[in-house]
Amino acid sequence: MAEAFIHGLILAFGLILPLGVQNVFIFHQGALQKHFIHALPAVLTASLCDTLLIILAVFGVSIMVLGSFLIKTIMLCLGILFLLYMGWSTWKSTSSTDKGNNEKKAKETFTPFKQVVFSASVSLLNPHAIMDTIGVIGTSSLQYNGGEKAAFALACILVSWIWFAGLALAGRRIGDLDQSGHLMNAFNKISALVMWGAAIYIGFTLAK
Repeated sequence: MAEAFIHGLILAFGLILPLGVQNVFIFHQGALQKHFIHALPAVLTASLCDTLLIILAVFGVSIMVLGSFLIKTIMLCLGILFLLYMGWSTWKSTSSTDKGNNEKKAKETFTPFKQVVFSASVSLLNPHAIMDTIGVIGTSSLQYNGGEKAAFALACILVSWIWFAGLALAGRRIGDLDQSGHLMNAFNKISALVMWGAAIYIGFTLAK
């Protein structure tokens, strides 16, 4: 059981570490909000969505759903549209600590409801993340049964929760250090390019 747990930790960390749309969004919310607690809606939603995907992957339910060509195509199209919109929204956003821009910044800060919606979208409408979860975590779990399978799934879920909380905390720290807002403005541009790149990649996948 210990071996399965360690396997889950290493595998999940390797999958969640690379820069992606989900990570970019959580980090961005940590930096954008005034306090870490204000970014919790995004963190909790992303963690819960990942937990759901991991459970579905480990117990094989998601394979039956994504086995449908129609469902898979719809999911890919929704993912592309959402990523294009998110990229444009992020590209246009600005960060500044000037008193004259406080009202504008307040308007750009995501409300808890908007955080939940966007966080769920980048988690559940992200075909690349879903395929990784099903293809890698789901497939790797096939070698385990009973308690070992549960330990493997628990380890993957634990990594997800710790990672997203740490990512938001790191973003909040950067937000505190970036008093001019120049660093976050540059990060916004990079984030938008990542999202658009992901949309293009999914588009090529859909065209195949």
